[in-house]
Amino acid sequence: MPPDTHDVSVIIPAYRAAGTIGRALASIAAQSVRPLEVIVIDDGSDDGTFEVAGSMAGDLEGIELKTFVQENAGAGAARNKGLDEASGTYIAFLDADDEWLPTKLERSMARIVEGGHVLVAHDFIQIEADGSETLIECARRYDDAHDVYSGLYRQGFIGTSTVVAKRAAIVAAGGFDETLATAQDFDLWLKILGDDGTSFSVFPETLTRYHVSPRSITTFTERRLACTLRIAQRHFAGLLERPGNALASLGFRVLAVHYEAVTAHLQAGRMFAAIKTALVLPWHLLSVSMNTPGSSKPAPNLLVAFIWLWVITGFGAYVYRFKHLGQAFISMVERL
Repeated sequence: MPPDTHDVSVIIPAYRAAGTIGRALASIAAQSVRPLEVIVIDDGSDDGTFEVAGSMAGDLEGIELKTFVQENAGAGAARNKGLDEASGTYIAFLDADDEWLPTKLERSMARIVEGGHVLVAHDFIQIEADGSETLIECARRYDDAHDVYSGLYRQGFIGTSTVVAKRAAIVAAGGFDETLATAQDFDLWLKILGDDGTSFSVFPETLTRYHVSPRSITTFTERRLACTLRIAQRHFAGLLERPGNALASLGFRVLAVHYEAVTAHLQAGRMFAAIKTALVLPWHLLSVSMNTPGSSKPAPNLLVAFIWLWVITGFGAYVYRFKHLGQAFISMVERL
């Protein structure tokens, strides 16, 4: 390999991304150090995504571009296909809607190699459909966590397009769960990092631009809610060996995903869906707590009764647009 090339395979799942895949690939071509290869998996697009991706080969200047097409099976299956085809020791992920800043790969590789980590991630800029931008401070959440695994479980502070990880660790964890319609990435990070001896880092550099599409806001809200509840149950047992209150972490995760869903519905103008999501929250909290292996039965627990009261108050206030009360409630539970 040339001296400025790192042993990294970049995996890009793409679905109906003809309008953005060129931008994603151009951001790889502009890196201060180069990856070994870029693997684009067209997940059954019908808009020319595969052809647009292939046309970028000449712009990658010595970086091998591999392109594949599969029947539509979801991002998890597309990323798993990329893993099967990857030859690099390290894997970097980039979604077809997103883009890297020029030193992203250089800084990530320095962190993962020098720190001896299995996985690294970093802050990113979130760009809304209206063009507004927000800094997402993932590293601050990582630094503030008393236990980083429990903090990750609660807040999900790893953005997929910021990740570089060892391929062997991803494969050992079983790759992405293709039965999950969304949030397969969050599930995988929890699987990889569940071992107490596993080292990972989220560092405070803003190196990725994450573009929120209207389709992702309006289409996948309920699907994401259902999948994240499954993941919360699946990984609860791993919290029992960690410092802190495992049941509080479970409750916070359930609360957080409902809060995100209510927010997404309100932003899309779906008031009835927002109210419905808020109203089913106490039931979901009870159901997940009682049906999760290793958790105590919370019905007689005064703490849970107290949480239910604040659930109804906090989310009711949020739905009626007193957003600051809902945020205060989430902050209160996070400190438990």
